[in-house]
Amino acid sequence: MKTVKQVCEMTGVSVRALHHYDAIGLLPPTAVTEAGYRLYDDGALNRLQLILVFRELGFPLKDIKTLLEMDDAERSEALQQQIRLLEDKRSKLQSRISLAALVKLTGVKNMNFENFDARSMDDYDSQAKALWGKTEAYREYQTKSKGRSRETDKALGDDLMGLFRELGTMKALPASDPAVQQWVARLQGFITEHYYTCTRQILFGLGQMYADGGSMTENIDRAGGPGTGAFAKEAIDLYCKSE
Repeated sequence: MKTVKQVCEMTGVSVRALHHYDAIGLLPPTAVTEAGYRLYDDGALNRLQLILVFRELGFPLKDIKTLLEMDDAERSEALQQQIRLLEDKRSKLQSRISLAALVKLTGVKNMNFENFDARSMDDYDSQAKALWGKTEAYREYQTKSKGRSRETDKALGDDLMGLFRELGTMKALPASDPAVQQWVARLQGFITEHYYTCTRQILFGLGQMYADGGSMTENIDRAGGPGTGAFAKEAIDLYCKSE
């Protein structure tokens, strides 16, 4: 039997949390001494371990209590639903990370962001300027895009996606194939010519975003077929490490 202090030291759970779990009927102590001290046996500790696991998975306490009372089949279904929910959250979070990373690196406002329905391009550009307007890459981008029409920006974005459509036809080749590596050099040159100086460091960072599973990956895979974003990253990694 373990005291509250011992349980807290073993698990990292606070005394307050243990008391709360008892109060809501989630984890009652195995026994209470005459002096009022709570004691927990191995069964209670196993139950606490499950509680902590479910908490880590994002279940609220009220649902955890229900989960603990389910049979294995019902619990498996509940976990599967939670997996789908977490995957959806991960996808949305990764999309935000990709957007923030792209703004930080470049300030570029046209990377085929058509799926960002709630964000107008003007609003995106103003936020990029507020956050990264003092960076060299953003200043260079502003210079190159000055006076460029929305139609021209869209055409450039389409041309960029055209490069990824071309890469999609090369996926049967190894990423080290000269044709694939030449494609990477052309991608780097396209970005440098139309947006900002795409150093190998920046190119390497872009490669990570192309394969991160967010909206950028979805756009690239839509252009070149499933797996194009991941293939681009693999090819860019080899290109950037070649010198």
